[in-house]
Amino acid sequence: MRRLFEVLAGPLARPMTHGVRFGPFRMVSFDGCSSIKLPDSERNAEWFGPGSRGGYPMLELMTLVETGTRALIGAVFGPTSDGETAYARQLLHHLGPDMLVLWDKGFDANAFLAAVADTGAKFLGRLRANRRTPVLARLADGSYLSVIGTVPVRVVEAQITVTCEDGTSFTASYRLVTTLTDARRYPAETLVALYHQRWEHESAYYALRHTIMEGRILRSGDPVGVEQEMWALLALYQALRTVMVEAAESRPGTDPDRCGFTITIQSARDLVVQAAGIIRPAGVTTGIAGVIGNRILAGLLPPRRPRISTRKVRSPVSRYAERQDDGRPSARSPVTSLDVAILDPEPDLPTVSHDDRYTPLADRRRGQVVDLLHADPDRHWHTRDLARHLGNITLGTMYRQLDRWAAQGLISKTGPGTYASPRTPSKPLPPAQIRY
Repeated sequence: MRRLFEVLAGPLARPMTHGVRFGPFRMVSFDGCSSIKLPDSERNAEWFGPGSRGGYPMLELMTLVETGTRALIGAVFGPTSDGETAYARQLLHHLGPDMLVLWDKGFDANAFLAAVADTGAKFLGRLRANRRTPVLARLADGSYLSVIGTVPVRVVEAQITVTCEDGTSFTASYRLVTTLTDARRYPAETLVALYHQRWEHESAYYALRHTIMEGRILRSGDPVGVEQEMWALLALYQALRTVMVEAAESRPGTDPDRCGFTITIQSARDLVVQAAGIIRPAGVTTGIAGVIGNRILAGLLPPRRPRISTRKVRSPVSRYAERQDDGRPSARSPVTSLDVAILDPEPDLPTVSHDDRYTPLADRRRGQVVDLLHADPDRHWHTRDLARHLGNITLGTMYRQLDRWAAQGLISKTGPGTYASPRTPSKPLPPAQIRY
């Protein structure tokens, strides 16, 4: 099954296929999926780790996807304990100088960025909130040149305001890093809009987990059987994507993302189960697209329109269940306007840090933080804001100290990286909002 997948895997789009390239680059993306459940058998628990969320052992799937077609270029899977970047490194040999790699902030690591750059591929990814990038030169479009490890990069900081059809709006900030350093050829606003293509990877996982697997648990209680079933599922997925891309290319100008995956799998299932259309009368042809392709073209989805979906997690045992409300609407909603503002780089925080043991009692940082939180008890301070307000401290030190003081009960942790004044006994902090 693995060899069958390797025969089918790879980019599917031709150079002129609509919606798959950014200039001379083929857009691809890395992303992992750690929510594939396995039977809770002794051998699965021994190999993949014991069940933690939902009581089932979990499998980590890492794929490199052609974002324009959602085709699988490469895949690897195993225990979730190994981490995303470790699995992604096993797929780096698929990259080449004609590719632009997209990824989220989970891949923000110096060694991984350097390894991708060594392949010759360009990248556009999101940086973590605590990542500090020196400003080497400011560019006309608001971005700036910087360096991460030994890799010269360009950083774009943007604030995006989304207004929905029902009148609601919310704002989010993004900090992107790229090796496309030519600001005139690749303006900052263009890169911010391009980063949205990374979400096509989520659609690929949705098709695999929910449309093909229908959310079910894999069948085998043995790791060998799990491996066989996973490679079979990936091979089936890639075969269906191949038919979809061929159907789109048979009608010039058709974007492959207008092809419905549900129509494709149902049509393929009909051919296998009912043998419908397998034997055709003499002289009757189905055209270049074939039976499945014709059904796909007859049910093309409308052109992609801007919309927003909630990021709320339904499962109470998910590690993301404690996320704060980010202001997005509670249901899917069309977007009426999208405003992108390129921000000036924030001033560099000092690199020197003082330890409380060597400063006078009145000037100790812990007391300063507690006094600051007490002065504005309703405000939820982010770690970066506290570090900038106090000065002369690194973000790493600030994160560690705030977590320690929160564990001691001196301050309250109200969310990922946010802190506030300790609550009074009559108003305890809801347990669901505490994350240590």
